[in-house]
Amino acid sequence: MMSILQAMWQADGSFPNGSFAFSYGLEGFVVLRGKLDATDLSELMSTIIRQRWATFDRVALLRAFRAKGDPALIGAVDREVEAATFGEALRSGSRRNGASFLNAHARLGSPIAAALRSDIRTGTCLGHMAVMQGAVWQETGLDERLAQLASGYAVASGLVTTAVRLGVVGALQGQGLLRACLPEIARLAAIDSPENEELSSFLPVLEIASARHAKADLRLFAN
Repeated sequence: MMSILQAMWQADGSFPNGSFAFSYGLEGFVVLRGKLDATDLSELMSTIIRQRWATFDRVALLRAFRAKGDPALIGAVDREVEAATFGEALRSGSRRNGASFLNAHARLGSPIAAALRSDIRTGTCLGHMAVMQGAVWQETGLDERLAQLASGYAVASGLVTTAVRLGVVGALQGQGLLRACLPEIARLAAIDSPENEELSSFLPVLEIASARHAKADLRLFAN
């Protein structure tokens, strides 16, 4: 029961992990696309979950989780995420979120979070969010299934929060879209991820939008 409560705590949008400034490329997409309605957002969220979270963030999280605190293995996954992430805005945003996540856990007394902060300062790790989640959540007592569910839910709820702040949908409408994502997250989290699975992501429109957004004069989110 405690592990389920831990997963709920980590997936809670109020946990201070820096995601309030991270739009997952959605702000740039809204600017590039123009008007976006609830149907468009629903399709986009599903695409992000299937073609980014499930095959990239989830895989990185699981590999870091299975590293069981080994800084060399965690650092290797971290560098792979860095190399495979398109655009400095997305890379730096992921690192900032990871640093905020570690700072929160270190201040709450997590030994591995404190150690990973030191590894970032020495260059052993870079601090990408999904990697840091996997490393820290393994220590907190979550199993792989709960870690994946917490990660997937956090991404989906972050997208909804971003959309509400951008005025794309209302708060209640956003919750309906979030609920619609849950079965897909559960299905994808149940798919076995082999130890040597490679990171894979295909969201070219979002990546282009994020790169354009990084040069915008006025923006609400960092990326």
